[in-house]
Amino acid sequence: MKILLVSANTNTEPYAVYPLGIEYVAAAVADHHRVKVVDMNILGSTAALADEIRSFDPALVGIGLRNVDNTDVTTPKGFVDDYRELVATVRENSRAVVVLGGSGFTIFARQMMRFLDADYGVAGEGERLAQLAKAIESGRDPAGMPGVMTRRDAGAIAPPLERVPRRRFTPDDSVLAFYLRRGGMLNLQTKRGCRFRCVYCTYPHIEGRRMRYAPPAEAARTALALQDAGARFLFITDAVFNADFEHSAAVAQAFKDAGLKIPWGAFLSPTDPPAGYYERLAEAGMTHAEFGTEALCDPVLGAYRKPFRTADVFRAHRAAREAGLHVAHYLLLAGPGETPETLSRTLDNAEKLPRCVLFFFCGMRIYPHTDLYTTALREGQISENQSLLTPVYYRNAHLTEAAVTETVRRRSRGRLNWVLGAGGPQTAALMSRMYRRGYVGPLWEYLVR
Repeated sequence: MKILLVSANTNTEPYAVYPLGIEYVAAAVADHHRVKVVDMNILGSTAALADEIRSFDPALVGIGLRNVDNTDVTTPKGFVDDYRELVATVRENSRAVVVLGGSGFTIFARQMMRFLDADYGVAGEGERLAQLAKAIESGRDPAGMPGVMTRRDAGAIAPPLERVPRRRFTPDDSVLAFYLRRGGMLNLQTKRGCRFRCVYCTYPHIEGRRMRYAPPAEAARTALALQDAGARFLFITDAVFNADFEHSAAVAQAFKDAGLKIPWGAFLSPTDPPAGYYERLAEAGMTHAEFGTEALCDPVLGAYRKPFRTADVFRAHRAAREAGLHVAHYLLLAGPGETPETLSRTLDNAEKLPRCVLFFFCGMRIYPHTDLYTTALREGQISENQSLLTPVYYRNAHLTEAAVTETVRRRSRGRLNWVLGAGGPQTAALMSRMYRRGYVGPLWEYLVR
């Protein structure tokens, strides 16, 4: 059977992200089907997608929905209407079965099935498309299969896979080449699942709470293959790279032992690190540490159910800086427990973090399957039947998003390293120009003064 996989994400702020998830899905079905991957960042229009559909004539079209919106209250942008247009384009140019998947779909699976009028959906890890495709090809009814959504049966998310599947990619693939020409930044996954219980986070629903690890040597082989394919920077896409200090340190050591030459970065929790931890990562080629800090005030960190406190943030920051790493902190303001006093304390402490970039997101997006959703439901901010496809933000009793945004704007004047949201279209355009001039990596380090 011919399968066309479409990466639907077109959000390039602050930069275009390589569609790693759809690559895993392609690997899962490639042994038994003829597979082609297209990326809407490359095609650029539904007219170009229509041409691909007519040329390839697939029996099944899988559409990967990475995000529903940009989760940025300062420059909000939704993507669901664009996804609806993609499905309509498939319908107009093919009789193929339409299957939805991806993290954005998994969070809103039932609503997406209705709104986009798909035939099937795969909620959870997309590699299960292989089982669905086998059932469709053999004429069996897929209803009841783990993770499969149908029009008549909402189904349920499947249990996580037992291990992180092996990744396969084609070095001369046109999708790969597109991202190599635009900054050379590719990505890598070393584990799935997250044991943390942050009130707003969807990762435990998407990947499960049980962490499943790629063997460090296997992660290193993949990193070398990406380097050989032309990657000039690697970003590790684990929910939290250092959620397991031992495994992440072993991955770094495997990179070093394998002779990886290109720099890499990861998203981390600013928990108190073991002695020498960041030095080990830096010696293995890590250059960028992005911390999901969220607040710098202990009562708010407690309300957010973060596994660290302000003192831990300062210790992690100091250890990363002393190891020579570029450091960024992401702060998520105006959530449960925030008050004018706690906001002031967070911003005061932010001023005490030297030589770093701070990204401020002023407002907490409510997603289903999170504790924040339960809190908002209990407080009457949302109703059980309310669709959250259009972004809804938690309404703090003491502060509005507008007031928080204005406070951050006022405090950030003259500070290039204090950024509202992801920086908006201007930042994305600047980064695009820098990539064209040969710069690589996340580039936010150039904001540090």
